Amino acid sequence: MAPKGSQRVVNKVVAENRKARFNYEIIDTYEAGLVLMGTEVKSLREGKANIAESYASDEDGEIWLINSYLPEYLQANRFNHEPRRRRKLLLSGREIHRLRSAVNREGMTLIPLKIYFNDRGRAKMELALAKGKKLHDKRESEKERDWNRQKSRLLKDNG
Repeated sequence: MAPKGSQRVVNKVVAENRKARFNYEIIDTYEAGLVLMGTEVKSLREGKANIAESYASDEDGEIWLINSYLPEYLQANRFNHEPRRRRKLLLSGREIHRLRSAVNREGMTLIPLKIYFNDRGRAKMELALAKGKKLHDKRESEKERDWNRQKSRLLKDNG
């Protein structure tokens, strides 16, 4: 049995962008590390982050997370971080090149899907290469979701 202090929660999701799958067609997903300050990590561990309106951008050969909200850690006083600052994402050179070419050539966007802590306790982000859906595509996905819901109800009742 492990000592009491070494127990960790595996893949604890801190923030999730639930509208992303509705508004965008997800082509591919990547796992990226985040460059964070100490107070940002403590704020993430409290589970109050928001990535609903955020996106990732390529600038000077690096991928940056823009417009994500990590609230200030209350116990940090003057050593606190700025809640909406830009945060660097850690990806391999090959992945950055692949993402840059897809965004520039094919008009896709980089959308963060969720922020979580992996089994080693590191903050990670699931980043999606996505293409925006048109209105009729959104209606189609909504119809499909409703039909699946009805189908599961019917199977549960008759089943």
